[in-house]
Amino acid sequence: MRTLLIAALLLSQLPSAHAGSRDWNFRVLLDDREIGRHTFTVLVQGDAQEIRSEASFDVNLLFVNVFRYRHEAAESWQGNCLQALVSHTETNGKREQLVASSSGGRLVVKRMNGRDEHDGCVMSFAYWNPEILQAKRLLNSQTGELLPVTVVHQGEQSISVRGRQIQAEHHRISAPNLSIDLWFADGQWVALEAPAKGGKRLRYQLI
Repeated sequence: MRTLLIAALLLSQLPSAHAGSRDWNFRVLLDDREIGRHTFTVLVQGDAQEIRSEASFDVNLLFVNVFRYRHEAAESWQGNCLQALVSHTETNGKREQLVASSSGGRLVVKRMNGRDEHDGCVMSFAYWNPEILQAKRLLNSQTGELLPVTVVHQGEQSISVRGRQIQAEHHRISAPNLSIDLWFADGQWVALEAPAKGGKRLRYQLI
């Protein structure tokens, strides 16, 4: 109950999006089939940032839902260091909850089945922040795992964004059992792809 109260308090303290915020709204596709949306709002106040993300995916087969995913996260950052995080995730009925906060130079992460403490500056998989391309470890905001990562530049590519071709820098983030491709144009995140089960590809397209 205490964890739920902390989560509710942190979420309620996040500001609503306004004209000064930056928004990313993505259509999410499994191969070429749209399965949902993922939105990000980043509000910058000096060196501090507040982030809210919401994802909703549904995969239906012959009018029957075979996969349902819901994820909400609220993060507070100081510079490039995560200060607080609250997330709620439901995957096919399985629920996960995570609360993290900075204390004494450490990030304390409380999961439903455990607790971890991490020294130094910790970053999550904050795709909106190009500084993650320099990271050696990233926090999974769903599971609470701090994963070692390797980032490799894949070169410049021409990709379609909002109906027009643009030049973007392609990077690949690799971690244990994880591979994510990101594209940035003029320092701004514009696309994402990742492998999915059955040899399919999960793709994010800006709206």
